[in-house]
Amino acid sequence: MRVATAAEMREIDRRTIDEFGIPGSVLMERAGLAVAGRVQELFPKGKVIVVAGGGNNGGDGIVAGRNLFNRGWNAKVLLLSRENRLSPDCLAQYRTARKMGVPVEFRTEINSRDLHSAIVIDAIMGTGLSAEVKPAIAGIIDAINTSGVRVVAVDIPSGISSDTGEVMGEAMRADYTVTFGLPKRGHFLHPGSAFSGRLFVEETGFPASLLLSDGIMVDITSAEDVSPLIPERPAYSHKGDYGHVFVLAGSRGKTGAALMTGRACLRAGAGLVTIGVPESLVEIFESAVTEEMVLPLPDNGAGVLAERAYAAVMDFLNSTADVLALGPGLTRNHEITGLVRRTLLSSTVPMVIDADAINALARDREILKSIKAPAVLTPHPGEMARLLSSAGKRTEVERDRIGTASRFAAENGLCVVLKGAPTVIASPEGRTFINSTGNPGMATAGSGDVLTGILAGLMGQGLNPVEASLLGVHLHGAAADLAVSEKGLHSMIAGDLIEFLPTAFQQLDNA
Repeated sequence: MRVATAAEMREIDRRTIDEFGIPGSVLMERAGLAVAGRVQELFPKGKVIVVAGGGNNGGDGIVAGRNLFNRGWNAKVLLLSRENRLSPDCLAQYRTARKMGVPVEFRTEINSRDLHSAIVIDAIMGTGLSAEVKPAIAGIIDAINTSGVRVVAVDIPSGISSDTGEVMGEAMRADYTVTFGLPKRGHFLHPGSAFSGRLFVEETGFPASLLLSDGIMVDITSAEDVSPLIPERPAYSHKGDYGHVFVLAGSRGKTGAALMTGRACLRAGAGLVTIGVPESLVEIFESAVTEEMVLPLPDNGAGVLAERAYAAVMDFLNSTADVLALGPGLTRNHEITGLVRRTLLSSTVPMVIDADAINALARDREILKSIKAPAVLTPHPGEMARLLSSAGKRTEVERDRIGTASRFAAENGLCVVLKGAPTVIASPEGRTFINSTGNPGMATAGSGDVLTGILAGLMGQGLNPVEASLLGVHLHGAAADLAVSEKGLHSMIAGDLIEFLPTAFQQLDNA
């Protein structure tokens, strides 16, 4: 499903009215009816307070209140605006509500008597917010938040930026949000996702051709979207048909990163996995692996790969491997930097670039524009900030996850998986996808190593970088969603994601 910005939704609204001849008042009526229907579905009949602003979002709320009143609910509208400041459509709805006997009051504040035992419909601001909430409105929002009442937001919780998910000074904490036509970015981006509650996307009459426009470049992925990407397993096949992944990873003290990456590759369906490891640690790896193979490589004597391992790495890539997973647990020093850069420039097999391989590029990211092979880059926000030469500005990456990932992917001609809440996948062609699976239990050491293995394993089976990323990120989060019911958020570890990956595959295959 497409995910819109405020500007994109305004354009859809304008074209629906101007080109298709559907009046704005009709769209408002259908939006308000959708909100009223959800309230009636979610709650027993009772007291409803519509807290409305003077714009069209307020008009939607008045329609909802009027319809609930007409169905026998104890509904009241509190308008936080003067009559002469109402938008034309909001003014028309105000007058209709008054004629039908709906109690409507113009207010500058709200009290505990208003809120007692009420369901609040938040129709104060909507998607057009571009500046911080004014103090008077912020006080009303805070009063509602602290009252303990249930809140249904119209379109998006008031005070949340619909484009970035930021809290604009103060924001309504909704239990439910009813939005129209398309979801908005702020419904999924942190912290807006936490304020939106359960999201309902309602069809209110926008033409499908506008909602499906290729000009809207962001999508939210679902099981139905990614399940067709699961590689087929013909009855007549063998391990060589499913790819040989070369995992170049690990160092003294970080052997687990390489091992988890290799195991996740196999659980994702790779036919063969070889882990390239520092030769001084080979006995440690040999004692830990079962299905994976181990390739000893020259190291610096301290359990860290040496740059002179490059020749052996390229020999294996050119003769044997189908995919390279590069970076987990390599650690950071000048020899690793040299090895990573030379390998990236020379490899002709598809690659997943993660962790210390990303760190090795922090001062020379232009190398990414010169690599020959299809690639997926999997930074977390701190690594992305280092790539952008803005260390210490991780918050800037988090503030614009979609824009950061999409720009970087387009500028460097590769797929970017920007990990986090939520993970964002950006293609070099400009399309960006928000992943819909996962939970806070994934915030644990090794989760990224597991994802690297999943992506490499899927690429080994023939998926291109974007396909592997869409499917792999979904599976990674789905495994965590399965694991949380048994392990809990606090006790989940990265190995649990590998353990539940088979069930995640099975459930997705049946979606």
